[in-house]
Parts: sequence; C-alpha cells; structure tokens
Amino acid sequence: MAAALITLVLLSYLLGSIPTGFLVAKAKGVDIRSVGSGNIGATNVFRILGKGPGIFVLSADAVKGAIAVAVIAPFAAKLAPAGDALLPHFPAIAGICAILGHNYTCWLNFKGGKGIATTAGVFAALAPAAFGVALATWLVVFAASRYVSLASIVAAVALPLAVWLTGNGGLLIGVSAALGALAIYKHKANIQRLLAGTENRIGAKKPDPAAPPTQKQA
Repeated sequence: MAAALITLVLLSYLLGSIPTGFLVAKAKGVDIRSVGSGNIGATNVFRILGKGPGIFVLSADAVKGAIAVAVIAPFAAKLAPAGDALLPHFPAIAGICAILGHNYTCWLNFKGGKGIATTAGVFAALAPAAFGVALATWLVVFAASRYVSLASIVAAVALPLAVWLTGNGGLLIGVSAALGALAIYKHKANIQRLLAGTENRIGAKKPDPAAPPTQKQA
C-alpha cells in the first residue's frame, strides 16, 4: 500500500503543480507574476493576455484536477493490495493533492493559483451533480456582480452543501468543506478589496502587461 499511496500523492501533486498560467504567459514573453494581480491563475491571464489564453488556462487547470481523479487514482490503485481500506478514498486523495499542487507549486517556490478551476475539475470527476450545482451558483453570482472573486467564494461555500444535497457520503462532504475553506482563504485579499469597494469587475480596462503588479483582482 505504501508504494501505491506514494505514487498517488506524488503523481497527483506533480500534475497539479504544472503552472499553466505562468507557462502560457511566459510563451508570450510575459511574467504573469509581475503584472496585473501577480496571480498565475486564469483570471489574471484573461485580464493580461485576453480571452483565448485565459480560456485555455482555465480549461487546462480544470483538466489537471479531473485527470488526477479519473486517471491517476485508478492507476495507483492497481499497485495496492486488493481490498485495502484506503482504496475507495484514492480519488479524493488524488483530487486533494492536485489542488495543493496547483495552489503551492514546487516549480514557483510553492506559490501558485487559488485552485478554483482545479477544484472544479476534481469535483466534475468526483461528484458531477454537486459540481453542476456549484457551477450554476458561480454563473449566477458572476452574471449578477461581474466579480470573479465573489462568484468563486460563493461557489466555494455552496460546494459542500451541494455535495450533501446530491447524496454523497460524509467523507466527500468533509473534503469539499475543507477545499472550499482553502479556496476562501486563498481569496482573503479579494475579500478585503470587496469589502473596501476596490475589487475590479470583469469588463474593466485590461491592464498593461508592462505595468507593475497592483492590488487588482486575481
């Protein structure tokens, strides 16, 4: 079991740690950490580089989470003894490790994104119905406010409730609550700006890629 668990954790973390936003921006001659909000996530890429790169980064970050659950977990399970008590939990462990890899990537001094897209990919694979509820919540809040950060925070709060309402077990409810809390924690600067009325809405003027980092929305 030790070999299977180590394989699961390492492969899932390393997959999640691929800094998609940083690499896409670097390919265009931009260090995404030094412009806009300084965050490597899809929203900052969208603001700095435009819709195409932003959608690509969003999709790639979500796919990382889904692959960890749907591909890496079954692969690692083949290395474990049949009937081991941890085997049913491999998909959830893989998802957690992929999200931690994204949020704290070893390739950028353990500074990464906020994990919303990767969490979405994880739950699209783990609990599709709950993911659908959280996604609908995100879309409604974003449409009403045009704040990506507010939509992400509300969706993070809604996720464990959605997991519960769609009939999932206690472990997954606990995992979703913990990951939702992590997502909210990663948005602490955004929360401060929302309360101060200084958070930027999508649709605001796109920052100059040559401009230094500001306290704009990540």
